[in-house]
Amino acid sequence: MELIRQAGARKGARSDAFVGWLFVTPAVLHTIVFMAVPAAGALFLSFTEWDMTSAPRWTGLRNYQEILFDRDLYPDFWVSVRVTLLYAVLAVPAALFTGFVQAYLIDAVRRGQGFFRLAFYLPVVTAEAAVAAIWRWLYDPQFGLINEALGLIGIDGPDWLGIPEMVVPALVLIAAWQSGTAMLIFLAGLKGISRNLYEAAEIDGANRRAQLFHLTLPLLRPTTFYLTVTGIIFALQMFGVVYVLFGRDIGGPESAGLTYVLQLYVSGFRDGEMGAASAMSFLLFIATLLITALQFRLSRRDAAS
Repeated sequence: MELIRQAGARKGARSDAFVGWLFVTPAVLHTIVFMAVPAAGALFLSFTEWDMTSAPRWTGLRNYQEILFDRDLYPDFWVSVRVTLLYAVLAVPAALFTGFVQAYLIDAVRRGQGFFRLAFYLPVVTAEAAVAAIWRWLYDPQFGLINEALGLIGIDGPDWLGIPEMVVPALVLIAAWQSGTAMLIFLAGLKGISRNLYEAAEIDGANRRAQLFHLTLPLLRPTTFYLTVTGIIFALQMFGVVYVLFGRDIGGPESAGLTYVLQLYVSGFRDGEMGAASAMSFLLFIATLLITALQFRLSRRDAAS
């Protein structure tokens, strides 16, 4: 009887494993076909010279050396790095702040939370081309609503997309407007905080401000960390909005809006240097990996202290 029972258990385990593989097989195939294979192909191309019309020619590390050190061949590469880092440093905190404020206010209202969640999340699901077209009109120096609103209070609005120093702040404002994802995740974090903690804080005499800074924000630290990591990754890949926003004037005035991925696109599809573009993509991958690892290390050190 014992042997029959063990044989039945093994058969049940194999059946469960088979069902499990059936569920994960589509995801595994998708990862292999659409992510692993293209990534391996791009890695190979990064060591070649390829213009998409002739066969790739092996060049070893020459693409990486020229991109990093030859400013005559790639004069805008480090400009794009600087623009992207500046954008990430400003856009991620702006989006986190806006998303948290939206979530905090929505959590405080008793009615209409669904409407406000939908209203604040709409910019996230709006196509990037439409977002860029809307903001290009809003930033118009003569007919844009932003300068019209500033004019009502006696302020002469700048040419947001025509002055190099104003380009990155203009992009940051768009990122803050598209903070719906951060809003939803912060709202889920706020819902997860027990109301008993707030009642205990009130009994101890803590006002709303003290509750916010000494209870809410510390308990939302894991949420904030997750949003910071994912926000930086997305910021480093900024492309669609700047591509449509500036049209043929790629990167805007004095390349002030030339993000890293936009520079990668120009090298690959305008200049026909797919080998160099592939090398840039792997440099971005390595940079993203290092920044994320540094964030996790700092987070663990902060938690330990």
